[in-house]
Amino acid sequence: MSPADAHWTVLVSHPDTSRPPVSGIAVEVRLATATTLVCNYSLHGEIGRVRVSGAGAGNRAGGLWQHTCFEAFIAARGAAGYYEFNFSPTLDWAAYQFTDYRDGMAPARLTQAPGLQVRRSSDQLELTATVHLGGLTALRDAPVLHLALAAVIEDHRGGLSYWALDHPPGEPDFHHPDGFTIDLRPP
Repeated sequence: MSPADAHWTVLVSHPDTSRPPVSGIAVEVRLATATTLVCNYSLHGEIGRVRVSGAGAGNRAGGLWQHTCFEAFIAARGAAGYYEFNFSPTLDWAAYQFTDYRDGMAPARLTQAPGLQVRRSSDQLELTATVHLGGLTALRDAPVLHLALAAVIEDHRGGLSYWALDHPPGEPDFHHPDGFTIDLRPP
């Protein structure tokens, strides 16, 4: 797959967000193979004011969305169920399967843990997640994958800001069907 096949987008902050240390979040997402999704999140701003909690060991962990983390929601186009992936800059990760909108949540059974890489400078935090979808039967043979991308950013004082492709009215809701705005076709 060439870089031209990648989908580039930006996340926008929820309207209720007050002055976060983040000036913007760009995301490149692509299918490197029919069953390998690569998400590259690039957070720009005052990185010294972004809290990265814990000293993760690259393991499956719960509650990652309560701190700085990047997220991807993936469904087969037209299907009710979907998967949620959380990627922490501590290298911990989570994967859940839902049977419908916020219903039937269970740990997703992956054949391989997501591969995470993190790079940090004074004005940028970049996280690349490589997710192997081959063991997820609902996605394996889908002609089109439908994605929502998001991030939760914790500032140095513990305040949270919520970033997504699109925000439905009301409280932040990354699971909302209106947030699934990217379609990817396997190569």
